[in-house]
Amino acid sequence: MGSEQLGVDVVVVGDGVLGRSIAYALATADGRPEVVLCGRTGPAASPAAGAMLGVLGEVTGATLAKPHSVLRLEMAVEAAGRWPSWREGVRLWAAAAATDGDGYGTGTFMLLNAVSARLDEKAFAAVRAAGDRYGLPVEDVEPGDVPGYRPLDNDRALRALYLPDEGFLDARRWLTTLDAALNALPNVTRTGDGRLSATAAGYNLHSVEGVVTAPVAVVAAGAWTTQVLAALDPGPHVMPVLSVAGTALTASAPAPLPAVLRTPNRAYACGLHTVPQADGTWYVGASAAPAMTPGAAATAGGLRSLLDSALGQLHHGLATSAVHRIHHGNRPIGLDGHPLLGPTTRPGLWVATGTHREGLHTSPLIAQELADAVLNARPSRWLAPWRPDRAPLTDWTAEEATREAADHHHALTAESRMRPPLTGSWPEALQHAYQHRLSEVYAAMPAGYVLPPDLAPLGYEHREAIAAVARSHLQRLPAQATAAQRYQP
Repeated sequence: MGSEQLGVDVVVVGDGVLGRSIAYALATADGRPEVVLCGRTGPAASPAAGAMLGVLGEVTGATLAKPHSVLRLEMAVEAAGRWPSWREGVRLWAAAAATDGDGYGTGTFMLLNAVSARLDEKAFAAVRAAGDRYGLPVEDVEPGDVPGYRPLDNDRALRALYLPDEGFLDARRWLTTLDAALNALPNVTRTGDGRLSATAAGYNLHSVEGVVTAPVAVVAAGAWTTQVLAALDPGPHVMPVLSVAGTALTASAPAPLPAVLRTPNRAYACGLHTVPQADGTWYVGASAAPAMTPGAAATAGGLRSLLDSALGQLHHGLATSAVHRIHHGNRPIGLDGHPLLGPTTRPGLWVATGTHREGLHTSPLIAQELADAVLNARPSRWLAPWRPDRAPLTDWTAEEATREAADHHHALTAESRMRPPLTGSWPEALQHAYQHRLSEVYAAMPAGYVLPPDLAPLGYEHREAIAAVARSHLQRLPAQATAAQRYQP
């Protein structure tokens, strides 16, 4: 591109799985618009993902009771239906590059093991209920028959479910496949890290390659989205995006693994899991540490917790497996725990982020719906609930969120094998202590904002900071906006 100025139809800022998928959906749409995709280096979520294409696997005891969680579950169901044709299309464009396999497969075994809490039992019941609601198969299996599963005896599963339709793939191979498809498209240009600025006619992207102008910009910068938007002058009012740092690793296989092994979502995380990779290794994940800003590297504590859990609960043969790679990424999450998808108040400026653990799985749906909305001004019912400039959505009262967060914290003590004295009512006392501490956190939040349980750990270390961010967002909302929005079916 050189140092000259280039005019295109759309600039996409952020080259994680959402940014790449959106660029692909735009570039392959009718009319073949000219697209520039701007990327940056950093510990983003996509290169560190597993990746489980989970639908039922992500269901918890609270999912079917919370309307916005139901909407996200329905998005996951819809995305699962789009993956086969989406994958086929991307791979056709990538075929000229002779890319390696992407590790795609189906099948997930969900384990209810001994180092768990009542939270896991509720999730098992909810998974079956969700399967019945959406016509997805859920099968009971004997834990001893689960392939690739060899836990320590005192960690072994009490029950197991098989979810035959749950997909998975190798995230790094899939990103490579997307890259090959984008490189094959003549109307896509890639640039390195750049700075987005607003003009009277649209947007400029400044990078070392030159300046790109476009009437439309899509910001899909993951956990860095708030920073990108803050650099615009004037900047749009968009819900803040926070980070949930995650640590995982790839290790040599202690046994053949034909399907995903996982526990339910618990302890604020996506459950302990291992995903078979395209080269035969095991991906083992993942920790979850909410943060105000993206973290740069994995922590020793996160690795210790992950390894201890995996060796005990999944396969103790991992103790002698070679560690091939340590993964660290920052999952983007909206201030209210939900994604930010759609147009902003600035003409031509769109946002796609905040998907937390669901970005890779829902990427075909989000990319196709957003591209259609951008190019054809066609509203999407899938994107409509997640406007980036909204007031905080909440299906939780502060009391409900406090109890849910305390349950997750209690599950964390069970998974870490905490052994309280065998006198008195210690389990109940611990639960009450968690609830008391969390009630103080929730009481410190501004009126109109309920900290989602996924972000409750932020309250311990950054109570004043998260409250200030929420207060600032609420104060900047238009006068006609309500302080909190609830879904109305």
